[in-house]
Amino acid sequence: MTFENVEQLSINTIRFLSADAIEKANSGHPGLPLGAAPAGYVLFSKILKHNPKNPAWANRDRFVLSAGHGSMLLYSLLNLTGYSEPTIEDIKNFRQWNSKTPGHPENTVTPAIEVTTGPLGQGLANSVGLAAAERHLAARFNKPGLEIVDNYTYCLVGDGCLMEGISSEAASLAGHLGLEKLIVLYDDNHVTIDGSTDLAFSENIKGRFESFGWQVLEVADGDTDINAIEAALKDAKADKNRPSLIKIRTTIGYGCTAKQGSSDAHGAPLGKDNIIEMRKNLNWNFETFEIPEEVKSHMSKVADAGSKAEAKWTSLVNDYKSKYPEDYKNYINQLSDDLPEGWDSNLPKYSVDSKPMATRGQSGIVLNELAKHFKGLFGGSADLSPSNQTYIKSSGDFQKGSYENQNLRFGVREHAMGAICNGIALHKSGMIPYCATFLVFADYMRNAIRMSALSKAGVIYIFTHDSVAVGEDGPTHQPVEHVASLRLIPDLCVIRPADGNEVSGAYKIAIQNRHRPTVLILTRQNVPILQNSDADKVSKGGYIIKDCNGTPDIILIGTGSEVQLCIKAADKLVTEGINARVVSLPSWDIFESQSSEYKESVLPSSIDKRLSVEAGSRFGWNEYTGNKGDSISIDRFGASAPGDECLHNFGFTVENVLERAKKLLK
Repeated sequence: MTFENVEQLSINTIRFLSADAIEKANSGHPGLPLGAAPAGYVLFSKILKHNPKNPAWANRDRFVLSAGHGSMLLYSLLNLTGYSEPTIEDIKNFRQWNSKTPGHPENTVTPAIEVTTGPLGQGLANSVGLAAAERHLAARFNKPGLEIVDNYTYCLVGDGCLMEGISSEAASLAGHLGLEKLIVLYDDNHVTIDGSTDLAFSENIKGRFESFGWQVLEVADGDTDINAIEAALKDAKADKNRPSLIKIRTTIGYGCTAKQGSSDAHGAPLGKDNIIEMRKNLNWNFETFEIPEEVKSHMSKVADAGSKAEAKWTSLVNDYKSKYPEDYKNYINQLSDDLPEGWDSNLPKYSVDSKPMATRGQSGIVLNELAKHFKGLFGGSADLSPSNQTYIKSSGDFQKGSYENQNLRFGVREHAMGAICNGIALHKSGMIPYCATFLVFADYMRNAIRMSALSKAGVIYIFTHDSVAVGEDGPTHQPVEHVASLRLIPDLCVIRPADGNEVSGAYKIAIQNRHRPTVLILTRQNVPILQNSDADKVSKGGYIIKDCNGTPDIILIGTGSEVQLCIKAADKLVTEGINARVVSLPSWDIFESQSSEYKESVLPSSIDKRLSVEAGSRFGWNEYTGNKGDSISIDRFGASAPGDECLHNFGFTVENVLERAKKLLK
């Protein structure tokens, strides 16, 4: 068998493994794997620097399948190139319960998957984050002739990815930054679920990406011309100034005469008869799920090449270690999730006589203190750095030519910002990404936040201007339902600190959560330092910040800027002979993770008179107030007026807390 024929046989093996798995599952998307198999084969067997025997190799090239519905393409490639997972049995269990081959690739399920992409366009933005992480680390650690950080990021997108607005946000920033080690393969098959892309998508993609500052290359025949695909990938790597988009014209469902080129091939199994016909069309004379021996032998060369590439890199690192021992030590520490000794020893601590300050301001102080210990603390704001107070003052801007800096200017691109941070976190190089905007704009990036939680990506989300106290900008900029909605996302740590001490405690949790995202909810308006506020007790999620003598008659529960109202109201209740306990509850999810004994000690089940005070939706508060409790909340949109006036008119005053507490006691 000639080399050319074994290559074609390998490509068809990818196609039939994919089609057979989808047929067995009676679920999936065969069109992309059939059409993009040649591109996938060329990338994984000839271009991608990876070691199937060690999926976690630090200097591997990264591959992201942004068009995640075509997951069987990736699973087939991983299996054929020698990764231990997915096995052929995993492929046979495609889309089944607890399988290593879920419908869309998940980085927490299958070891070689870099990111969980899911919704279209997310993967492209993740790839920008992966590429940015590589450039940052390379600028910090590489030496002439000793480039120990040197990996490319490849991403496969489809028409749907490029229709989603997030792709334009991310690509625009990538072009501005000149991320030349980002290469995107565009599976240009002109078909979406509704039919031909002519129905809704007729823009000049080449012109769009060129205007972003990208190199754009084209392959006219992506179905059979693997030489052209390889040449385009090499040309992309040769450009040292720009990211590259390779527009590869393919036929969706290639080889299945009844469905190829149409939306019928997109999202449903081909059907038994059509697969039989496809076997004839592609001269496939093998059993279901069979991998020809020639293909096994041919593809085994990928793993051999990968092992040699890693060994060569290891030798380079050893040379680096010998010549630059201190830099080597810093590099190894950077790759580790271990926290440096004493990193939290100088976090701000405040007393009650400290000057009142907005928690966003206290956040900025903590962030800059942490930057002294974590050179991989890396991020920025969606064009709101002065308002969010997220600029690291000891560093400059991450720009083309100055990639060593820690401040990434995202511009007004919230959705891409979140997904880019996921990519930075999942580069698995010890970096700590953060991003910031106003809380109300969390909706623009909600999908990325959800993917952070699903991916176990330790992103720190800094959301300021957390209530109607935003004031004159009015209801469009006043978050009401946002904290409640963020609390609904599984595995997302949401913290709304009451003062500077709790801000320090919140950051301590966020830094320690390298495999879980954290959301910090911060005020625009100044708040006082509270008596008995405790950074360490934030790690419990909730704690008694003010107690009474004897058994409480009522418990006042607050978060954020409203805790002070609860304390002042409790002071007045005590003068009237009413025992009032105040609980600061900055994080529901952390509190729920505590022992039942601890939770009972803070919120005894025998005390059913409870009043929650939070300047947002009451949704979910019944869990803590119970049927006999009450909530001071906001369950309508806000209003345009000075912030203090808004708070007053919505009932966030000591007098109203006092009145509502007494009403409960009656």
